[in-house]
Amino acid sequence: MKVVQEEGKVLSNLEVATSIFLLDLRLPQAAKIAQPGQFLHLRISPLCDPLLRRPFSIHRTKPEKAEVSILYQVVGRGTELLSQKRPEESLDCLGPLGRGFTIPKGAGQFILVAGGIGIAPLIFLAESLLQKKGKGVVFLIGATSENYVLYKKELRCWGATVEVATDDGSEGHRGPVTDLLMQRLDRFAGNPQIFACGPEGMLQKVTQIALQRGIPCQLSLEQRMACGLGACLGCVVNTRSGYRRVCVDGPVFPASEVIFE
Repeated sequence: MKVVQEEGKVLSNLEVATSIFLLDLRLPQAAKIAQPGQFLHLRISPLCDPLLRRPFSIHRTKPEKAEVSILYQVVGRGTELLSQKRPEESLDCLGPLGRGFTIPKGAGQFILVAGGIGIAPLIFLAESLLQKKGKGVVFLIGATSENYVLYKKELRCWGATVEVATDDGSEGHRGPVTDLLMQRLDRFAGNPQIFACGPEGMLQKVTQIALQRGIPCQLSLEQRMACGLGACLGCVVNTRSGYRRVCVDGPVFPASEVIFE
């Protein structure tokens, strides 16, 4: 695996929903080679606190402008410090890292299932699929409320079919996004492929649905990381092939391989 280390210049760092930020970086090398599902490992501070880099899914790229975008939620000290970065500041970036999504041939429909901030890597995938296929992309968005439903208008403009589920019923279906997945599959008799990212409970339910119906499914897993390069074994997950490292064997895995504890 070729590891690229770049100083990324902050172009903008905007709060797009409560505690959710969109960070745009000038990263010429990463912008050219990044694939949907890969991630960046960012050093948030030049000081020793926080000591470890933080992994973030690559949200979008603009190769012609040498830009890479990260969508993240403030949940701890590292992301709090990241939210304070301003234009013209720099971040030490490793990446793109990891194994991304595999785009299978012959699929009749691509169903993308996003739970919460799990929408981050799926936007990159949706753009890539729509550029290549032009149609056949269904994007199911799960959020706590309407205030956290992101990219609905953009996805529809790009040509995707979009359905929304919210926990409080403030927009779309009231309940988990996996309800929408089952409804969609009940209406579709072709050859679908499922791609999902979100909370572990959601991914476990998506996996159950996919396995019961014999539908290929890929999961983007979130895991705490230390080195991000496969050396420390700090981000392993249990699979049917034994313990695998999310940073280099993933973060995308076939759902049929993942064993949920």
